[in-house]
Amino acid sequence: MSTSAIQIFIERINELSRKKRTVGLEEWEAAEQESLRQEYLTFIREQVKETLSNVQVEEDSPLQ
Repeated sequence: MSTSAIQIFIERINELSRKKRTVGLEEWEAAEQESLRQEYLTFIREQVKETLSNVQVEEDSPLQ
């Protein structure tokens, strides 16, 4: 999933969040919001895993 696709997800999540605070959401909108949130979290988790897989730990020599 590309960064631009995630941006679209974020915009829609925020739009639904604003609507929820003002007039409330219909059942299908709440389901859509939860689905988008889960997809967003999956994307973030994958990004974190990818970043951590590229981390290299270097050990310093003990202080004397």
